[in-house]
Amino acid sequence: MNLLRAASTVSLLTLASRITGLARDTLIAAAFGASAWADAFNVAFRIPNLLRRLFAEGAFSQAFVPLLGETRGREGDDATRRLIDAVATMLFWTLLVTVALGILASPIVVWLMASALQEFDGAVVMTRIMFPYIGFMSLVALAAGVLNTWKRFAVPAATPVLLNVAMILAAWLLVPQFRRWGIEPAYALAVGVMVGGVLQLGIQVPALMRIGCLPRIGLTPARIAAAWHHPGVHRTLQLMLPAVLGVSVAQLSMIINTQIASHVSVGAVSWLFYADRLMEFPTGLLGVALGVVLIPQLSQAHGKGDAASYSAMLDWGLRLVLLLTLPCAAALLVFGTPLIAVLFHRGQFTADDVQMTVLALRGYGVGLIGIVAVKVLAPGFYASLNVRTPVKIAVGVLVLTQVLNAILVPHLGHAALALSISLGATVNALLLFFGLRRRGSYVPSPGWAAFAARVMLATAVMSGALWYAAAQFDWVALGRHEWQRVGWLAACMTGAVLLYFGTLLATGLKFKQFMRRG
Repeated sequence: MNLLRAASTVSLLTLASRITGLARDTLIAAAFGASAWADAFNVAFRIPNLLRRLFAEGAFSQAFVPLLGETRGREGDDATRRLIDAVATMLFWTLLVTVALGILASPIVVWLMASALQEFDGAVVMTRIMFPYIGFMSLVALAAGVLNTWKRFAVPAATPVLLNVAMILAAWLLVPQFRRWGIEPAYALAVGVMVGGVLQLGIQVPALMRIGCLPRIGLTPARIAAAWHHPGVHRTLQLMLPAVLGVSVAQLSMIINTQIASHVSVGAVSWLFYADRLMEFPTGLLGVALGVVLIPQLSQAHGKGDAASYSAMLDWGLRLVLLLTLPCAAALLVFGTPLIAVLFHRGQFTADDVQMTVLALRGYGVGLIGIVAVKVLAPGFYASLNVRTPVKIAVGVLVLTQVLNAILVPHLGHAALALSISLGATVNALLLFFGLRRRGSYVPSPGWAAFAARVMLATAVMSGALWYAAAQFDWVALGRHEWQRVGWLAACMTGAVLLYFGTLLATGLKFKQFMRRG
């Protein structure tokens, strides 16, 4: 399998997800701006997403996917399918209980997340509507792990588009309809999330049937007991326990930051949300794609004892991180105002909202390389079934992040919350990197110095051009000429991409080095 082609497939489908996600956020920003109701929805939406990252894409995937790859590599497909059935059965019943408790405890959950919300009761209602989303997405994560292990990357990567489409339709059609009915329009967005969850799970079923891996969920006490006694279930739980702690650390940091933001000012939660959405564009395109492709391949290399291939895949991933993330980070730092203005400045999203969001975006830009690098470096531990080391590092980073918040928030406000996350992610990436080096799991291939010099030169050239372009217009005032503003942004970004890669070619960078097979 060509790893670059696989990563490119995931990236292109993730690009579709991010584009539809930006369209979704643009509609929501225009309808609600950075208002108290926008803050309430963003908090309510963050709760199922937080749990999704904690249990579905986080601890569960980190424990289940490497075990799945190792089982398939050592014992074959039949044993792997029995493992899938057992894990799916236990996951289904656990989710049923979790969702029921979550709906009942929604007021407590919202209070822990953002106690200072002006529209606290509205956030509780939306949390109750959206809480079942965690159930759908956890089952989607199981399906994605199976499909990725069978090297079927397209369907899992395309799945998030369905959520965005459902929310776009909700913002476009249901929001005005709810206004006419006298129902709070923000509730329409919560309905859109639930519809999106159903669609995302539904599209997995045909893909799993094609590879003969549609899980058979036990519904009787005997089958549930049999699933519980499967050794793979206990192995998954053993691997999940430290992984839960590790992922919990990251999510605890998000909870604390959201709580702080709710006290900073009305709109702070939304400013951080919109900046985070733009920051996640490169994070999703590259970091998530590389993580999805690398974990199964690294797990199989570990199962076969192929240390050279293991190291070479990590080296390939890190070179792609530097090649594609450094220019993105530079663009967020020097070209933030045009990006935020064109994407969000319309309707209820004011000029002041633009400036506040740009400050948060620059905070994220500082640590973008670290944020993406962690998604390549952490699989280097997970694939070898070592979860404890990343957990220990994550705990230390949580403490560091909150110390930085205590120092910086009084001076920088909401932007300090983004900056602290960035600095913490950078430290996280460095510690993971040196940990892999000490273990001997990663040995850098020759040519890194020349490669890094070329990337930094091309980034400097591109950054200079973007800085000049950003200064030529009042991008906020250009909102009166919407299509002119969009056209100038498209021209600037296209020119920046051509200038960056043109400079790399002129300095002799050979892109064939990234055509790696795994």
